[in-house]
Amino acid sequence: MKRILTWIFILSFSLATARAQDDATQQQINKLSGQIQDLLDAQALQAKRITALEKEISELHDRSNSSGANPDDLQKLADQVQELAKKQQADNDLILKEIGKLGKVGGSSSGRKPTPSVTTNAATGSSSAGGKESGYEYKVAAGDTLSIIAKAYRDQGIKVTAEQILKANPGLDPKNLKVGQKIFIPAPAQ
Repeated sequence: MKRILTWIFILSFSLATARAQDDATQQQINKLSGQIQDLLDAQALQAKRITALEKEISELHDRSNSSGANPDDLQKLADQVQELAKKQQADNDLILKEIGKLGKVGGSSSGRKPTPSVTTNAATGSSSAGGKESGYEYKVAAGDTLSIIAKAYRDQGIKVTAEQILKANPGLDPKNLKVGQKIFIPAPAQ
């Protein structure tokens, strides 16, 4: 008797699970069917719009061929185009003039900050968390950030990151570098 009840329980549980899966599958099918119908409706609407635009283009083409352009209208249009061209040229000249001014004010026409000068001949020893460390002393210039300084050293063949510079200079605030401040640039490990 217990076996039969167990089998009935398992069978009813399996049927309930199958029904739930069937319901979920049906919901997904309904959702996809709705989305497909929306796409078909949108496609039909676009087809109607395209047909209307083709008709309008055809009518405009017929009108332009049949009526002919008035010479006064053409001259007026030509004058307007010439005036627009003059205004455009004046705007271009003004923009070039302003760019030239910005280049003089900024010190360079590219707008990029100059990279710090790197001297690699002044290796020094500096004590850090573990003892002596070889590296370079750098004097902060206007506009410098740790990443700009690190990149300048990398450009000179010295593999260093902003994080390494920060670690080699305990107490250094990377957001508050002062012009003239000397910082230690660690030499890459050999």
